[in-house]
Amino acid sequence: MSKNWISFPRIEGHASRQAHADLPEGTYEREIGREGFFGPATHMYHKHMPTAWSSFTGPLRPRAYDTTKFSGFGPSPWSAKALLGNARTRIRVWRLSETMRELARNGDGDELLFVHAGSGDLFCDFGHMTFGEGDYVVLPRNTMWRIEPREDCALLLIEATDSAYQLPDRGMLGEHAQFDPAVLETPKINHRFLMQQSDSEWKVVLKRRGQLSTITYPFNPLDAQGWKGTVAPVRLNWRDIRPIVSHRYHLPPSVHTTFLADRFVVCTFVPRPIESDPGALKVPFFHNNDDYDEVIFYHAGNFFSRDNIKAGMVTFHPAGFTHGPHPKAFAAGAKFERKETDEVAVMIDTRDALDPAPEAEGIEDRAYVDSWRGAR
Repeated sequence: MSKNWISFPRIEGHASRQAHADLPEGTYEREIGREGFFGPATHMYHKHMPTAWSSFTGPLRPRAYDTTKFSGFGPSPWSAKALLGNARTRIRVWRLSETMRELARNGDGDELLFVHAGSGDLFCDFGHMTFGEGDYVVLPRNTMWRIEPREDCALLLIEATDSAYQLPDRGMLGEHAQFDPAVLETPKINHRFLMQQSDSEWKVVLKRRGQLSTITYPFNPLDAQGWKGTVAPVRLNWRDIRPIVSHRYHLPPSVHTTFLADRFVVCTFVPRPIESDPGALKVPFFHNNDDYDEVIFYHAGNFFSRDNIKAGMVTFHPAGFTHGPHPKAFAAGAKFERKETDEVAVMIDTRDALDPAPEAEGIEDRAYVDSWRGAR
């Protein structure tokens, strides 16, 4: 039987009785956390804002990328623009305005699509599925698939390299918390799917170990007549996610975990009430995430902890430095100017360090590192 022994953390000097609430007057809280937000932590209480640096140089700097500035996409996910990656995941963005002429197949791991804009029809081994703005689509490893867009599509692609996506353990909240598994939709062997089957030649472009191979068939290999089992693509829209909230305590990002894979998690921030207790923090707390890199893709709404960030942008905070809300957001939170958030964003936290792709350099906002300057 597992044990969770009662612990007695040490307290030195002036400290809050409860993390993220009722801070000692004139102090700023900083969380030093291990294993993302899943491990032990210490809370420091500082005289000055922990991100009030006067300069920041070197490769560890926080970065922001405007993915809307990417261009030159083709009708294949293998033309997507690489943004960040490591041995366990590859994060890319892709825009599609025409029907895919070849099937795609990822032999390196599960693929997670997040639909930032647009809608269309997805055809795969398992059948036909429609999709639209705000959908996640999980494609199991080696699934053959193609898209017929109904309008221009913009997608975020997150590869679980050599692993598979799973749902997080909801623990005491129960399996129906955040979203009921019944809302997950799978492809259908329907009329649309059967009508696209033919004896004309089709090519499948397969990625394995980062290299592309082409397999040619004298027929459309999406020729299934039926299937049964527990492995299939699934679709989930952010609107079906019901966030866990607390009016007295600012919950860590880990509570918003949507999918798990080896060595990283995918979280979804959706609109929610802001903490109403007078002493509770109203914005994300300053923290050192010393074991995980943090990436956020901004999908829609007013991003309440950031300044000058718009939809389609990505922020990247490597492990090892303190970060948190921008000064304007922190001040607004202290005044309790807003009663609820309206942001929608996808966060990827990786246990292994991410490397920016060469293509990302051309769309980086190099002034982002200075957006915390001047705060005291």
